[in-house]
Amino acid sequence: MATLTNDQLPPGTGSYAIIDGMLQIGDQLDRYQIREHIAQGGMADIYRAFDLVNRRDIVVKVPDQMMIGDPAQYERFQRELEVLNTLHHPAILRGLGSGQYNRIPYLVTELVEGQSMRSLIEKSAPLPPDEAVALIRKVAEGMAYCHANDVIHRDLKPENILITAEGQPVIMDFGLALTKGSRRVTYANLSATAGTPDYMAPEQVEGQRGDARTDVYAVGTMLFELLTGKPPFSGDNNLAVMAMHLNGTAPRLDKLQPSVSPQLAAIVARCLQRQPDDRYADMRALIEALDHPETADLAVLEKAGTTVVVNAVWWKSPAVQAIVIAVAILIVLVVLALILQQARPQS
Repeated sequence: MATLTNDQLPPGTGSYAIIDGMLQIGDQLDRYQIREHIAQGGMADIYRAFDLVNRRDIVVKVPDQMMIGDPAQYERFQRELEVLNTLHHPAILRGLGSGQYNRIPYLVTELVEGQSMRSLIEKSAPLPPDEAVALIRKVAEGMAYCHANDVIHRDLKPENILITAEGQPVIMDFGLALTKGSRRVTYANLSATAGTPDYMAPEQVEGQRGDARTDVYAVGTMLFELLTGKPPFSGDNNLAVMAMHLNGTAPRLDKLQPSVSPQLAAIVARCLQRQPDDRYADMRALIEALDHPETADLAVLEKAGTTVVVNAVWWKSPAVQAIVIAVAILIVLVVLALILQQARPQS
């Protein structure tokens, strides 16, 4: 085990030891015995472990050693710890506790047996409308509970939702969540925007913090994908996808999938409106619409087309221009370095 010196740690975190590599099967953190390495994410290693006191399998998340030197990444880990320890709902991953062992911080959650929504989409999409709506409605119920407790997820996507054998979705990964009083942080090695391009609302692309309507957009995007097998916008790279979210028009669902009613297509289209004020005000309003599709305003479908149409001036958006300028500066610096290298006298 290696220990970081204090000058390598984020301000205010104190000093603690971290694992030089992954935990091994049989290692023990307090009362939790490591059984299996499940996954390695951008900020943590995730392990299946056994609770020696309660005699059950659980999940232990330990921060990746690379994040310890980045205050923002450490903040992300701490934010998830805070959220999971305070939320209690069937659709939210249940936090069971947290602690430090030999100065190693860790988070303990329930173990959810099931498949991810991503796996479901890959295997079964497009889903029948009734099945897709029933699943998304449960996700919306969980998010309505989050919003009532001042938690905005901001990174909802199929990879962050597990589905049990009984069909209960469980939302996880609250590292990018916006909580009451949370400060804004900038993540090293990440763009200034927060979220995943396929599911990012336009305001996220523009670098805004977002609110409950940002999660409504992501839920609508996932419902679109469950019903068609693909998200409403796609492109050759993240930049192209983000540009489409800013200026594109999602296709009409009822034109893509004959099994989708115009009413359901209108509900999804309203979720995907570019302006937050044009979407459902919150998850409760979306749930009400899903329960009573006959009340859907079909006029919103007039804005949708049968194909995705991208505004010809998408490149004028602030986010795109900032990236282009940064790339141009990098190219100039590389060219200057090469010229100086060539001009240097040879010894």
